[in-house]
Amino acid sequence: MRAEHDHHGHGHDHGSRRGVGAVWARLAHAVTPHSHDTADRFDSALESSRLGVRTLAWSFLALMVTASLQAAVVAFTGSVALLGDTVHNFADALTALPVGAALILGRRAATRRFTYGLGRAEDLAGVAVVVLIAASAAAAGYEALHRLADPRPVAHLWAVAAAGVIGFAGNELVARWRIRVGRRIGSAALVADGAHARADGFTSLAVVGGAAGVALGYPMADPLVGLAITVAITFVGYGAAKQVGARLMDAVDPALVQAVEDAARDVTGVAATGEARMRWVGHSLRAELSVAVDADLDVARAHRIAHQVEHAVLHAVPRMRAVVVHVEPDRGAGAAHAGLAHHR
Repeated sequence: MRAEHDHHGHGHDHGSRRGVGAVWARLAHAVTPHSHDTADRFDSALESSRLGVRTLAWSFLALMVTASLQAAVVAFTGSVALLGDTVHNFADALTALPVGAALILGRRAATRRFTYGLGRAEDLAGVAVVVLIAASAAAAGYEALHRLADPRPVAHLWAVAAAGVIGFAGNELVARWRIRVGRRIGSAALVADGAHARADGFTSLAVVGGAAGVALGYPMADPLVGLAITVAITFVGYGAAKQVGARLMDAVDPALVQAVEDAARDVTGVAATGEARMRWVGHSLRAELSVAVDADLDVARAHRIAHQVEHAVLHAVPRMRAVVVHVEPDRGAGAAHAGLAHHR
């Protein structure tokens, strides 16, 4: 037997409420029947997407201001190193576009063709960000090697160093912002984009280091520091690639799987839990698991237990959007298959 239930995120994030409002919300939650209206199904996911898009919009603005200030300094110093960093920061600002587009696509409801929706567009955006990080490392390495072969004088070193500091500060601010929000909403693409911003901040520090070296009478300091930063960017890109690649391969934190199994076992009537599987779809989780119940239970009672398991898992695991619960008889009873409950 199959039964479907739509889950819409009807206030599972109790931690966001405070004081009397929290008490009232919990009382209302306890006595009010849970709606399964289609119109409410995407409330939680939509709020996460809006937060992600807002973060990208503000960080895009911050990086554009940072790059514009650097461009003004390039105009009167003629620093090729700073010019490369400025172009790099403009490019970093533009990485917000594919990630933002993915978050917006993820808002769309599932269709007969895309039955899970378009949430995994975020994973594709994460791949695009990783490619941009790799391109950044290649560009930084090329510029460093080019300067080793053909050193160029730099005027107004103090201004170049100041612009490098501005570039680092702007990128680090954006990196912290994107990574924090990305982890909060479960978006690997946004976290990877934050890592990209951090890598660009290191590139800006290379400009400062190079200016300091030139000021001390070591003109080769600029390209040598640039090579060191290229290595740092490569390691950042490797970390981002691992994270995005793991998401593409449906990897999840084993602790989350354990939390699903523990929540299911705590439900009255569940004798044991079987295999649990989970995957990310965009920045929401979906799970499938089997539970064993008394073989003598009727279908209606087994169905109610399955629904209780679904509800327990949705409350226990952050970012959980849907749970498919497979009910089977306790193996010790040797009975036949009892039923299947499909909860979303």
